[in-house]
Amino acid sequence: MDFFNFQIHQWYAISKRDLPWRNSRNPYFIWLSEIILQQTRVDQGLAYYLRFTEEFPTINELANASEDQVLKLWQGLGYYSRARNLLFTAKYIQQNYHGKFPDTYESILALKGIGEYTASAIASISFGLEFPVVDGNVFRLLSRFFGISEPIDSNSGKKVFNSLAKELIKGSNPGMHNQALMEFGALQCVPGKPDCMKCVLSEKCFAYGADKVGILPVKVNRTKQRDRFFNYLIFEYNNYIWIRQRTDKDIWKGLFEFPLIESSEKKEVFEILYANEWDRITNSPTSIIQSVSSWRIHILSHQRINYRFIRITLTEEFELPNKLMRVNKQDILSFAIPKLLESMVEEIVEK
Repeated sequence: MDFFNFQIHQWYAISKRDLPWRNSRNPYFIWLSEIILQQTRVDQGLAYYLRFTEEFPTINELANASEDQVLKLWQGLGYYSRARNLLFTAKYIQQNYHGKFPDTYESILALKGIGEYTASAIASISFGLEFPVVDGNVFRLLSRFFGISEPIDSNSGKKVFNSLAKELIKGSNPGMHNQALMEFGALQCVPGKPDCMKCVLSEKCFAYGADKVGILPVKVNRTKQRDRFFNYLIFEYNNYIWIRQRTDKDIWKGLFEFPLIESSEKKEVFEILYANEWDRITNSPTSIIQSVSSWRIHILSHQRINYRFIRITLTEEFELPNKLMRVNKQDILSFAIPKLLESMVEEIVEK
């Protein structure tokens, strides 16, 4: 363990990336960076982090924001429940801790949207508490170096890795130690085929010596995806367009989108348009179908969204359902929308 820690810490001091949240122990900045990076690469998440800290430099300023403001800034990151939890927790800290981030592991873990991993990161980096962070990068690193074949997605495996991580962090600078392990896994001990010849751990790495780098870590459960089929209706009249807000307990709650018909499979346009609530509009002589895009695919963690756009021109203003909002085409850019709609929105605005 001494060899492992020494080499990792030395490597980190020389090779770590210069990232803005590493120049601060402010728990708000650490929390924000961890939430953004949970399902996001650093190169993508950095721009979001900078925009958030510029717009909301303190917890209190974030707490005073509206959900629409936060979702618009979050647009493109996906997993929008993270953004809503971020806002909820900021308001909670403002109301219950007078805007000061709680400083114990237990109180941090009790906050909405913060799990063991994020609580450990904040507790160790901001407050110097010995709570190890075990993310995908750390699982991979520990599994390969120490030769652990317990599945990382099993309860027994998680206990083994957490127990080892607790031993490794003892007596170290907790924040530096956790960041060193995560950084080493992100830059050196990467998935697939890492450059083991240049690795400072290779002489004592089990996986390297046993030729099992490509086998470890072990994972038994694979995420199952289900297919969904979205038919987006783009109603246009002069310089106006219609959108709606997603309010159901489903993906992208709170975001805005074009009117949508979800089907059980890929169907012909006439089947979609003339057998649902839109029949009265789409079957009217004042509605002209201008174009139908090809099917496209947007991948989520548990879902594969098959979608297409059906552009419909109204030759006279039509009374559309109350749940829809009529907006100027140029104004649609001010609404938070799912990532898969961005290219179409840009096309509409530029036209």
